[in-house]
Amino acid sequence: MAKTAGKSAFVFIFITILLNMIGFGVIMPVMPQLIMQVTGEDVSHAAKWGGYLSVVYAIMQFLMMPIIGGLSDRFGRRPVMLTSLAAYSFDFFIMAIAPTIGIILIARILAGAFAATFSTANAYIADISPPEKRAANFGLIGAAFGVGFIIGPGIGGFLGEHFGPRAPFYFVAATGAVNFLFGFFAMPETLTPENRRPFDWRRANALGSFRQFSKYPVMLPIAAVLFFAQLAHWTYPSIWSYYAIEKFSWSEAMIGASLMYMGLMSGLVQGGLTRVAIPKLGERRAALFGISITAIGYLCFAFAGKGWMIFVILTFTALGGLAQPSLQGIMSRTIPPNAQGELQGAIAALNSLTMVFSPWIMTQMFAAFSSPGEPFTLFGATILPEGAPFYFPGAPLVFAFVLELFALALLFLAFKRIQRPREEAAVDAEHAAEQPSPTNI
Repeated sequence: MAKTAGKSAFVFIFITILLNMIGFGVIMPVMPQLIMQVTGEDVSHAAKWGGYLSVVYAIMQFLMMPIIGGLSDRFGRRPVMLTSLAAYSFDFFIMAIAPTIGIILIARILAGAFAATFSTANAYIADISPPEKRAANFGLIGAAFGVGFIIGPGIGGFLGEHFGPRAPFYFVAATGAVNFLFGFFAMPETLTPENRRPFDWRRANALGSFRQFSKYPVMLPIAAVLFFAQLAHWTYPSIWSYYAIEKFSWSEAMIGASLMYMGLMSGLVQGGLTRVAIPKLGERRAALFGISITAIGYLCFAFAGKGWMIFVILTFTALGGLAQPSLQGIMSRTIPPNAQGELQGAIAALNSLTMVFSPWIMTQMFAAFSSPGEPFTLFGATILPEGAPFYFPGAPLVFAFVLELFALALLFLAFKRIQRPREEAAVDAEHAAEQPSPTNI
């Protein structure tokens, strides 16, 4: 039976999203050390395993998010959320005690599946919020994303530096268990039996979201822009820690500090500067500027010679955060009002898909160029049979720069395709104005 949810239920949802994002960020500074510990390999080979772990996690997120959302519509929000949180905490405990890389791989698969609770969390917020407060409450949930990503790497770096690479995993497992107990008593069921619907596998198909782009062909170039830009973006979480160890010999704490600074600068731009800069520049100029700055930033990261340069580069590359909201604004104004929800779902699915492919590509490329001489394979195909021709661990960042250039070229094409229908409409309107009025015939 559904009950009225109080403020404690909202606090529980906020903490759950916060912990999921902390769990994503807390392992980034220590994952290279943990992989090297269980495999006995160097950092370049650890990066390969890091790619495998990222890919299976992303695949499970991509596949399970609509499934878990559908299950919450069938069985209610409370059992799905609590089950997912309990399993997620247990998975981190398994990773904390894992003796082999195989066990870590299995735990990462399960963690990806049970971390896909965002759709259920959003549904719960919609259940407990009156219409006039939903936007504000969704904004607070969005803030949990940002805060979690900022503090997660810092916590992971501190714990890893002082207590070893397994400590952050124990931390996430323990806080998740405490939050499960809190939710068990604070989270009532909000979905009444008459509002539940049978689970339908066809509606739980993640790939179905992409059909929304085909309905509006003018959007396809911008969808391609987002695809290439996101492929480049996942370079950061994929190889950042491995690159910092290989290039600058950074410790876990230093890696965590750099990731915290990255998240902080990104938050300042996306949470504050976008509201001022985009209206002044216009969405098109802001998108072009953001992608250009991001591309230059990747190139600067690749050739940075000193560790302090990274923080300088991070400061100005944060301005690249103007691109994403500008592109979404352009897309949302180009399609009908009744298709906005479908558009956002398609964008989320597109981002999830890039999270599947990019970590694999970037980590394997990093491994090849930081260990010249070993064959470079990708998705089962041998790219360089004799390995990379030279040592250059910044190769994935240069590749990300190239991807951003593709995105920039496609953006110019997209603007032309969007402008053409408007020009045709203007010509039609002009011709209609030149026709004699019926009252004058």
